[in-house]
Amino acid sequence: MKFEWSFRALAALFVFSASLSAIQAQTVRSAAGANAAAIQGAVDQFRVDLGPLNPNNGQQFNSGRREINWDGVPDSKSQPNPFPGDTFKVRGALFSTPGTNLAMSADNNNPTNTPVEFGDIDPAYSSMFAAFSPQRLFAAIGSNIVDVNFVFAGTDNPAGVKGFGSVFTDVDLADTTSIEYFGMFGNSLGKFYVQNTPGDETFSFLGVSFEEAVITRVRITNGNDILAPGHITGDVVAMDDFIYGESVKAVPEPASLAALGLGAIALIRKKRKA
Repeated sequence: MKFEWSFRALAALFVFSASLSAIQAQTVRSAAGANAAAIQGAVDQFRVDLGPLNPNNGQQFNSGRREINWDGVPDSKSQPNPFPGDTFKVRGALFSTPGTNLAMSADNNNPTNTPVEFGDIDPAYSSMFAAFSPQRLFAAIGSNIVDVNFVFAGTDNPAGVKGFGSVFTDVDLADTTSIEYFGMFGNSLGKFYVQNTPGDETFSFLGVSFEEAVITRVRITNGNDILAPGHITGDVVAMDDFIYGESVKAVPEPASLAALGLGAIALIRKKRKA
């Protein structure tokens, strides 16, 4: 009887924990508009949410934030060359796509005279997209999805961050471009949609932060179409600045711990009855 009661007490404790915090408190910063000034306030608020900017020297920090504005990427990793997904591993981020490859747009001084803002893929893109921090933009080829996995700076060891946000350009349609956040057990922490502003060379920003480093991966869905020749009538979207928390030891999200605890109790009871 005492043994059975202890299991019930544990189960009640886990359920109570889950009901108190089904998910950690979130802070969402979102904005959109016709120019960079329209989103600057939301970008700056999100920076404050994450803490001071850490230097890009490969050192591991215990708090603060990282930023990638893409503009220091060399020509060898920019259009027409593919962009390696481990380029910013030193800043705690690994990029991948289910598509063909990742891509970085060229700048005005590239040696091959490649058009800027992915104008080499379709000339119309140079007037559809705009750079929040000139001149380079980031996108995937062969897919509209980009995955970001967080690791300890300079390593392949999984880590967690407390927040992630991105600048987008040319988000025309509502409820198409999104960021989904995942915890250390692969559980979704929520899918959030990016605000839209119809028209060319517009900007959007979305950043979500949590109380602790519960985010281990994000999936970014850009519009409803891919960058490709002739693909200009759908919602084709490119990205600029990434802003995210320092990669630290991941913290399990409370609801995940409760679910695991209840699962373990059910398994023990099943074995005991057998």
